Amino acid sequence: MRRAPLDPRLVREVRAARAHVARTVVLGLVQAASVIVTALVIAHLGARLLVERDVPADAPGMLALLVLALAVRAGAVLVEEATAHRAATAAISDLRARVLAHAARLGPRAGAGRGADVTALATTGLEKLRPYLVGYVPQLMLSATVTPLCLLTIALLDPLSAVIALVTLPLVPLFMILVGKMTVGRSERLLADMRSLWSQLLDLVEGLPTLRALGRERGPERVVETLGDRHRSSAMGSLKFAFLSSMVLELLATLCVALVAVSIGMRLVYGEMDLAPALAVLVLAPEVYQPLRNVGSQYHSSTDGLAAVGAAFEVLDEHAPADGTRPSPDLAGATLALRGVSVASRDGLAPHAAELEVHPGRITALTGPSGAGKTTAVQVLLGLLESEQGRAEVIAADGTVTDVRELERRSLWDQIALLPQRPVLPPGTLREVLAGARPDADDDELRAAAAAVGLDAVIAHRGLDADLGRRGQGLSLGERQRLALARALLSPAPLVVLDEPTAHLDGAAEQIVLDLLGELRAQGRTVLVVAHRSRLVEAADDIVSVDSRAEVSA
Repeated sequence: MRRAPLDPRLVREVRAARAHVARTVVLGLVQAASVIVTALVIAHLGARLLVERDVPADAPGMLALLVLALAVRAGAVLVEEATAHRAATAAISDLRARVLAHAARLGPRAGAGRGADVTALATTGLEKLRPYLVGYVPQLMLSATVTPLCLLTIALLDPLSAVIALVTLPLVPLFMILVGKMTVGRSERLLADMRSLWSQLLDLVEGLPTLRALGRERGPERVVETLGDRHRSSAMGSLKFAFLSSMVLELLATLCVALVAVSIGMRLVYGEMDLAPALAVLVLAPEVYQPLRNVGSQYHSSTDGLAAVGAAFEVLDEHAPADGTRPSPDLAGATLALRGVSVASRDGLAPHAAELEVHPGRITALTGPSGAGKTTAVQVLLGLLESEQGRAEVIAADGTVTDVRELERRSLWDQIALLPQRPVLPPGTLREVLAGARPDADDDELRAAAAAVGLDAVIAHRGLDADLGRRGQGLSLGERQRLALARALLSPAPLVVLDEPTAHLDGAAEQIVLDLLGELRAQGRTVLVVAHRSRLVEAADDIVSVDSRAEVSA
């Protein structure tokens, strides 16, 4: 699909980009006026020097005007470059925040399997916008301001030179189109290769401890090497065409200016043209072609930038569940329920017609065979996913029933402590990670919570100030699970949701989770636990089973 040189969605929806374009147009008009004034003053001084032998020092007013025009143009260029970098940074930050926020609103199912892909887009992918906004867009705006104004001035001074320029000017975009046809799809492939490389590298780094434990750390480097070679080949191919297009357009612009110069030179020889307008046209002629030539040399930046914009808006265009408007009731005395909830899966409905009630102050175990949709049912209950059939409800202490979709998600989620199957831990020290669940907790409370989940030995060995990496790097899977359990215990949230909390714990550590359930029950908190192991199910006050229904082919 052919794209406009300036993506209208970027200008329409990103305020920093819109302001950058408007500011660049104004600065382009200022530069055009400065160029024209400079050309006319140089022509006047040059003609007086060569014809009348008057030195420029005899016209101080004209010299002052020349210096002023040059200073104004230099100032406009400096302002353009300085504001372009700030505008690019602001636009990238805006798009990055919107992409991440929208990806979060899409929910866990929409983001399943592509988290690293969104990460690559939001980091290095969107950075492709910087050369686009800093280099390509300003030159595009200059070609829309400086080029026509300079051409109009040439037409007033020498119509024949204007005709030559007007005839040769389309050659620049013509060659740009030819170069563009050679590079079509290259930027999209480069961005796709880069995102694929990022995705697999992140997955590999995350799973490296497991690979080392299994003795398989020596195999995946071949995959990384293949991906790196593919990315390097794409990048070098893009650079090759960038250098080629720059050389072709530079040569073309030089030849076009030479045609104008030869025409003027011949007419000066035969006395068919005055010297002053000839000099002015010779100064203005390169300015007619220069912006378009620069646009062509920045073409690779435009394709990279437009590919990044397109990828960002692909995410933003995906439909996200609308947020509700009603504040959530206090979950400390509320009941959460599923009424006939069914969610489509690859093999049918999982869960199918699920019925569930989570009563305040009680422990509810959600059971069922693997693939029955237990985690999906929890996501519907918490407003993270919309169901095809049925609905999730919150029944307040006074009996008021509200559809979860009508609630402000933030007011609901602020009252929930969720521990998924793979714990999500922020980077930082052990103290910072624990205190993130309850910022007002002191060190004694942090140590007590850690001891309650069997993490006291780790703290005794490494200390509360031990640094952790992304997702708790530096801890084993079992230790990460315990750290997440400690955060759930510290959290003041009235509802605690545990999805397979013993998945990464051995039999001895399972007792820690059972003790934690007892502690949460003693605190009067509501607990929903997705469980497979019988000991977890036996510790619950209420047990609910969900099932799936396979798709029946016609």
